[in-house]
Amino acid sequence: MFIGEYTYSIDEKKRLAVPLKFRELLGKKAVITRGLDQCLFLYPMKEWEVLAGKISKLPLAQADARGFGRLMLTGAMEVTFDNLGRIIVPDFLKTYASLGKKVVVAGLYNRVEVWDEKKWSDYKQKAETEAGDIAERLKELDL
Repeated sequence: MFIGEYTYSIDEKKRLAVPLKFRELLGKKAVITRGLDQCLFLYPMKEWEVLAGKISKLPLAQADARGFGRLMLTGAMEVTFDNLGRIIVPDFLKTYASLGKKVVVAGLYNRVEVWDEKKWSDYKQKAETEAGDIAERLKELDL
């Protein structure tokens, strides 16, 4: 399971280090794609195959389903780790997530999210401020 958050830099060659404990769970190959809230999602191959399978079964007749499929699937790239545990973040994904030099690599159970450090800080501050309200809206989940 992926948990925790780490701050790293993307170098001039668009290489991003991934924490060792995350790499161990991701395996030799992983998939990076557009995420939600203007971040990137990084999945182990098995998790990606499950998600991609579900997306491929969404109804083509629904515009939202087609749009979500396009967002997630056309933006997906297979990545491998170099000897130092880094991946290359493609330009179009770097642009999509507005990644600057400093990024946050955050574990969210079955996936890793990659955020611009400032965007992550803003998002987290807002979520922390609204945590009580969010919990109230999610009470039916019996957390």
